[in-house]
Amino acid sequence: MTGTDTRMKSTASSGDTASRPTVFVDGASGTTGLEIRQRLDRQGDVNAKSLPEDKRKDPAAKRALMAEVDLVILCLPDDAAKETVALIDDMGADAPKVLDASTAFRVAPDWTYGFPELTPDQADRIKAARKVANPGCYPTGSIALLRPLTDAGLIPRDYPVTINAVSGYSGGGKSMIESFEKGTAPAFELYGLGFEHKHLPETQKYANLTRRPIFAPSVGDYRQGMLVSIPLHLDTLPGQPNGAALHEVLAKRYTGSIYVSVMPLDSATTKSGRIEPESLNGSNKLELHVFASDKHRQAVLVARLDNLGKGASGAAVQNMRLMLGLKDEGTD
Repeated sequence: MTGTDTRMKSTASSGDTASRPTVFVDGASGTTGLEIRQRLDRQGDVNAKSLPEDKRKDPAAKRALMAEVDLVILCLPDDAAKETVALIDDMGADAPKVLDASTAFRVAPDWTYGFPELTPDQADRIKAARKVANPGCYPTGSIALLRPLTDAGLIPRDYPVTINAVSGYSGGGKSMIESFEKGTAPAFELYGLGFEHKHLPETQKYANLTRRPIFAPSVGDYRQGMLVSIPLHLDTLPGQPNGAALHEVLAKRYTGSIYVSVMPLDSATTKSGRIEPESLNGSNKLELHVFASDKHRQAVLVARLDNLGKGASGAAVQNMRLMLGLKDEGTD
């Protein structure tokens, strides 16, 4: 396995389970953790380990298991993730690599941001990293749309960006899932109106914006799937580009990407003037769309993804494979 860490703890024998890297998913009973375990089971080239239920919150048992594995994936609340990372930091040479799915370390300077498509060299940075922060679902769509355009100067870094988004209720945790599945939740709800949504810091940082964007998330009465949209007045942008110019920059950035696709300007979806959020469910795919009107000099950039796929567990497995030096052929 090329690119694997020299401290790989699995035994290098060919063709059996001993040759596979070992991974501990901490928090495997939650929505993201369960999805990760299912994906690992389907891929079959990683040995997944877990703690007995009665040892799940035992620091000594957790530390002993982490000393045996190559990588730990944390699917925990922020405070619990910080506690576990403190344990890992104290392990010295026995410490495994760590991939954190919480928001605790996404803007931390000593962590690598786990969006491999962020820049041309980001996947290599993830391969070399011992600590990787898995991105949030909303930031994944927002950053994928914005970063190539801010890098190219088509959107100024201090532009007053507005981001609108809708997600299925599975992204809201156990209480939200329960309320929707019991029929006690509203059919649609706008939230985050206190302007302090936890995804804003990483969105601003990795979209390369100096001005804090306005972010208006919402949740609908369906399980999973996400749309992230960014409206633009084209005449307010440098050089007053048209939709084709925006599309060209996005298409160039993601050429050859396994998981990110920039859809044609003249796609059937564009012609219909509609787009729905669920068609990528179950995958690690991310679609980027440019809807533009040269007549009205306006555009709407749209990202479509599965909030549990490229927005969470799919991205985690993609990052895991990079960190362990495993080949990725785009299997979801």
